Amino acid sequence: MTRPQAPLIALVLAVTCASALLSGCAAVVVAGAGYGAAVAYDRRSADVVLDDEVIELQARDAYWKNPEISKHSQLKVTSYAHTALITGQAETAQIADRYARVVAQLPKVKQVYNEAEIGPKLSLSRSASDTMLGSRAKIAIQSVNLPGFDALRVKVVAENGVLYLMGLVTPEEGDATAEKVRRIPGVVRVVKLFEYIEPEDGSA
Repeated sequence: MTRPQAPLIALVLAVTCASALLSGCAAVVVAGAGYGAAVAYDRRSADVVLDDEVIELQARDAYWKNPEISKHSQLKVTSYAHTALITGQAETAQIADRYARVVAQLPKVKQVYNEAEIGPKLSLSRSASDTMLGSRAKIAIQSVNLPGFDALRVKVVAENGVLYLMGLVTPEEGDATAEKVRRIPGVVRVVKLFEYIEPEDGSA
């Protein structure tokens, strides 16, 4: 993050916190922890980066406040550019759909991808494998050699061997990224949830 952005970040956090007092200012402050680091290389605006952090926190809060959902599932939300991705496991499709409706009603959420699996929760070993798979995918993406491409602009979510890719990318960047991670041992499937943009100055 460059120094000129610091006052902006502080101002946005202060304004958002002031307007969110009734819903819990602490969540907004915590969201700011990852906010500054993300802005430097992101194609999202500073405000949208913060919105996504807050959406994830609000979704997590709503999940635990709904025991009829949380007791029968293991779900989480990843937000990128106001698009919410639900991953994890639920005992029934009805439970997963119920949570998807809750997330869709959160402020600033414009779209929800419900990718919850119907079945038992993942074992600790499977979860650990997913963590490793996600890390390997992030490393692989760094080798994508395209003009102007930055691997930090792609968000990777690994769940039960499936890699979900989110970000603001050009079609060429999206295809190259998916091709890189598809070759990683242990990857069952790659799902592209990119929001596509036009190449800058006619190049990728």
